[in-house]
Amino acid sequence: MAGGGDELKLLGTWFSPFVSRVKFVFHLKGLSYENIEEDLKNKSELLLKSNPAIKKVPVLFHNGKPLCESMIIVEYIDETFAGVGPSVVPTDAYERAVARFWVSYIDNKLVAPWFQVFRSKSMEEKAEGLKQIFVAVMVLEEAFKECSKGRPFFGGDNAGIVDIALGSQLGWVRASQALSGIKLFDPAKTPLLAAWAERFLALDAAKASMPEFGRLIEYAKMRQAESDAANAAAN
Repeated sequence: MAGGGDELKLLGTWFSPFVSRVKFVFHLKGLSYENIEEDLKNKSELLLKSNPAIKKVPVLFHNGKPLCESMIIVEYIDETFAGVGPSVVPTDAYERAVARFWVSYIDNKLVAPWFQVFRSKSMEEKAEGLKQIFVAVMVLEEAFKECSKGRPFFGGDNAGIVDIALGSQLGWVRASQALSGIKLFDPAKTPLLAAWAERFLALDAAKASMPEFGRLIEYAKMRQAESDAANAAAN
């Protein structure tokens, strides 16, 4: 793989969709990197020192210098290794701004309510989170039509930052569907996104960066059991 004399290390967890975003770009560009697995239940000194503000993964170390936040890292890699592999950030200023808007929309209107659904104790909070999620999915169906202009991805002929932001969630989306029956990308309701999801998951970079489905299912079951036990103890 490429990388020249650059030392790239990624501190993360195997199940994190945000870590998958960074791994996707590494594999898309063919960059060599060292993966360092973090234990979020017993956070390492490396994580606490490199990301003292929010103490979360992923953290990229480029020649020893740390950088945090998944999509900031994705854009940094794309710019720093611009001559290596395909680019994921639009070169046109307007298209780049539009893409960044949709990345923000995905994180704030889809991912944030998703966490609300699975962390909330009350059924009312869960229901409200699901409502917000399905509204966001319908908006993204229309966004895909506008951004793709009939091509395979949000980024056009190739996956871009919007595809990475949303595609990184597909492992958890499918795990949740298998465990709870929640179907976000329904071919009957969102045919464009449903077809897009299949294309994204078929990419070599996606296959290399996404968590293994069976392992993710078992992890999700364990986390759900822990959450149910904590809620029961609180009541």
